Amino acid sequence: MTSFSRRDVLRILQISSHQLQGWERAGLIPQQPTYSFQDLGQLRTLRVLREEDVPAASIRHSILAMKAVSGMVNPLLEACVVRTGSRLAFRHRGAMVDPIRRQLLFDFERAAEACGSGPVSGPEPLRTRTQGAHDRFLSAVQAEECGDKQRAIALYEQVGEGDPAYAAACINLGTLHFHLRQYGRAEELYRRATEVDPHYVLAYFDLGNVLDELERLDEAIAAYRKAITLAPRYADAHYNLALAYERKGQPRPALRHWQAYIKIDNRGPWADHARGQIAKLLRCESLAITWRADRFVPPGKSMAELVVV
Repeated sequence: MTSFSRRDVLRILQISSHQLQGWERAGLIPQQPTYSFQDLGQLRTLRVLREEDVPAASIRHSILAMKAVSGMVNPLLEACVVRTGSRLAFRHRGAMVDPIRRQLLFDFERAAEACGSGPVSGPEPLRTRTQGAHDRFLSAVQAEECGDKQRAIALYEQVGEGDPAYAAACINLGTLHFHLRQYGRAEELYRRATEVDPHYVLAYFDLGNVLDELERLDEAIAAYRKAITLAPRYADAHYNLALAYERKGQPRPALRHWQAYIKIDNRGPWADHARGQIAKLLRCESLAITWRADRFVPPGKSMAELVVV
């Protein structure tokens, strides 16, 4: 088997030694003296993702999540990587999967191909579905993306009637009701999703959102915390949890989650807002500490004193 030295890799991929070492330190690829063709393919994918400013932490977390839901050894080589915001999705066995949210996404780039080659089947490890339920789910997603909300609702309802445990359909239908301000129905659907799939991160996050909207902050905080327990680097959950703690008048836990958000996503308007909240809370906390000190306490004398003789 052909192998390449580190110098060969740097030359072929046009990357610096510092970049390669950074990827190794981030756990994106193991450090090794020589590389195979497969390693080159993985490194090329990493280079493209980093050029698109996808954070190294997000890449690593998406890879780990995909390993967990699919059983893959190396998702960067065994599946096609697709950027979705600050996270990654993976095309695998005819479906596009968001591994962190454990959700099937509608893949417009493959829609025409899917229509020409027969129904699209999801990856085996996520859950085997009846073909009719899966086809209706994809049709509902497409109707939703095209703006036909009523048709999407009808199709998701059909999916739920035929397969009540189809968690992704519960989530998408719940979100449609949420945007229609039908919060009670949205909560019901989100809770059903958490019951049929207790590891479905998005279900807890969306449940937190609707409970927050209903001003049931303690329940919302519990839902966001569950989402973070399942996916510790879920930036949106940290952000919303920080907001909920602020509304509860609990600045210290809010500060922790603002700081956690910044570590995961440090660019853009949401990161700027988080930094502003961190600065404000630190100022307030500093003032509070100063105010609690009701008198000046001078430092005590040293245990040893200098005696001149």
